[in-house]
Amino acid sequence: MTTTETAAPTETTAPSKATETTDPTGTTHPADETVAPPARRIDLMDNAGDFYQAMFALDKAAARGLDPVVSELVRVRSSQLNGCAYCVDKHSADARRAGLTEQQLHGVPVWRETPFFTARQRAALALAEAVTQLGPHGVPDEVYDEAAALFDADELPRLIAMCVTINAWNRIGVTSRMSPATRA
Repeated sequence: MTTTETAAPTETTAPSKATETTDPTGTTHPADETVAPPARRIDLMDNAGDFYQAMFALDKAAARGLDPVVSELVRVRSSQLNGCAYCVDKHSADARRAGLTEQQLHGVPVWRETPFFTARQRAALALAEAVTQLGPHGVPDEVYDEAAALFDADELPRLIAMCVTINAWNRIGVTSRMSPATRA
């Protein structure tokens, strides 16, 4: 080809869209269909009902006298950190019903960088993170002291109990592979 000649235009094709996808179990689904949740390993309500009822009682006792918004913030944040899909879904819906706005709910993972939360809510979130992610030296004094300064003598033990309880629920959910139902 000489410098005065031009090459024939080349035909380009758009990348093809996948019409099917395969989930981790090897099952093929249409690409725009949601994927089935992982298979549940065990249902503790059916197989250890007395223990499950004790967990409900523990949860109810922890929440007694604690601001419902604070309770749900603790539950959502700990569930996010623990990777419990069922609990994140359940407590996000419960948090909305308790009065959290969508903006606050979306801000939970980055609460330190937002102006969306009160000092008490921030202290509860910090304590929830510290209890959930115990380091080699436990809960830092500054985190505990901030919560103790903002929650009274009746609330602080309930806040700690809520942190402990949701972490127990998360371990149940993650271990047994509890998965949220799809909402319309």
